[in-house]
Amino acid sequence: MKNAIVFLIDGFEEIEAITTIDILRRAEVETVTVSLDPDLRIKGGHDIVIEADQMYDDTDFQDADMLILPGGAVASKKMFEHHALHQTLKEAAATDKYIAAICAATMTLGKTGLVSGKNATCYPGVEQELIGANIVTDQHVVTDGKIITSRGPATTIPFALKLAELLSGKEKAREVAKGMLVD
Repeated sequence: MKNAIVFLIDGFEEIEAITTIDILRRAEVETVTVSLDPDLRIKGGHDIVIEADQMYDDTDFQDADMLILPGGAVASKKMFEHHALHQTLKEAAATDKYIAAICAATMTLGKTGLVSGKNATCYPGVEQELIGANIVTDQHVVTDGKIITSRGPATTIPFALKLAELLSGKEKAREVAKGMLVD
C-alpha cells in the first residue's frame, strides 16, 4: 500500500485538504494528516476545525510516497515561511518522492526551488512566486516528473484523482471517480 502525507496548518483550504484526503483513502492510499501547528486541532480558512493524525516533529517522512500541500490564503503564507517543511520537501524530492501542491500552496514549491525548470500551475496571482517555472494556465492539474500542481478549490477533484492514479494506478482512480459520479 502506498503512503501519502497531507500537511495542515491554520487557515488551510478545507475543500483542498479534506477532498484530497477522502479521495486518496477511497483509493486505498494510507493517508496521514500532519499538523504544522503546535496543536493537533487545526482551524481551516472557513472555521472548520479538524484534528490531524500526528504532529510534524513526530513524523517519519521516510516511508511516504507523496507529500501534499493544500492551499488557503493564510495557510499558504505560513507554509511559505515554515523552514523545516522546506527542508522536508527538498529531502523528499532528493529521494524521488512525489510532491503535490494546490492553489497558493504552490508558492512553497517555488521558494524551495522544486518547480524551477518545470511546468506548473497555481492559483491566479501566485505565478511570480513559482520562480523558474513554466507557468501553465490552461490545465487544472499539471504533472512534471514527480511534481504535481493544481489551480484551486474547484480543481481539487481532478487533482486528488491524479494523485490517486499516481499512487494506486489508473484503474483504481477510475473506480473511485466512477463511484463518486465524476465524468
